[in-house]
Amino acid sequence: MSYAPTPLHIPDGFLSFAVSIVSWAITVILLSLAISRTNKALGEKQVPLMGVMAAFIFAAQMINFPVAGGTSGHLLGGTLAAIMLGPWAGMLVMTAVIAVQGLLFQDGGLLVMGANILNMGLITVAIGYGLYRGVSRANTSLKLTVAGIAAWLSVMAGALFTSLELWLSGTSQLQIVIPAMLGVHALIGIGETLITVAALAFILQSRPDLLDENSQSATGSRGWIIAGMLISLVVVLLSPFASSNPDGLNRVAADLGFMAAAKSGSGPLSGYQLPFLASVSLSRIMAGGIGLVVVVIALVLLGRGMKARS
Repeated sequence: MSYAPTPLHIPDGFLSFAVSIVSWAITVILLSLAISRTNKALGEKQVPLMGVMAAFIFAAQMINFPVAGGTSGHLLGGTLAAIMLGPWAGMLVMTAVIAVQGLLFQDGGLLVMGANILNMGLITVAIGYGLYRGVSRANTSLKLTVAGIAAWLSVMAGALFTSLELWLSGTSQLQIVIPAMLGVHALIGIGETLITVAALAFILQSRPDLLDENSQSATGSRGWIIAGMLISLVVVLLSPFASSNPDGLNRVAADLGFMAAAKSGSGPLSGYQLPFLASVSLSRIMAGGIGLVVVVIALVLLGRGMKARS
């Protein structure tokens, strides 16, 4: 089996220094607010669920699914995190996942990490929660329908913000990059919708209390937490079978001629690979397992620290 991993997030070189710094500033402000609000509202069930959600989203983002034209896409997960945890804790989960991907695996640049967190984590969570909260007390069918719409729109919003940042950076012309990005991500958003709806349908069937906003102090059973972690591990084990086609952003960058501007990072786990393992598939699985552990530990420590202060 041959697998040629490609960076999934915006790499350094695509955005100008000014756009990157402004994105960081917006991201820091929103994360400060998220930490403050989470400190005040963190319930008993939130800490283990934050870890489980981070693990699942990290693992699911390793699975690129094919879409039309030799392109692939992957789950963002912002809507799912928002519905499960609320907007503020959801933002922290998404931030942890994207930060681990960038710092440990060089998946996305460090200078542009603020933009990646903003586009893929904060905006998607805000849209997902904003649309879903209005039907949180409705019947299951309506909940799943609105969640699916929110998931699709969150992908489109992330693509739109990325397009605007590329334009403001002088990387591509607005009238060219927006149709290209939105066109391919409209298809990728279908995958996001299907995964989000399937995950929520399973949760509504097995543990509907986890989605009840009025049961913030409810504690998820240890068995449910273990099951969530096992599912995440299974997803990591399947990661070598992911599509090796370039993702939406990389496809657009190649088609529009600015892929050469990308600056790839380097490190011991760059590209989700362990250099001392000859097997590409085993190396990817082991790297994914390490990332899974790191992101869970980071979220649990963060959650417990905030819960203690609250």
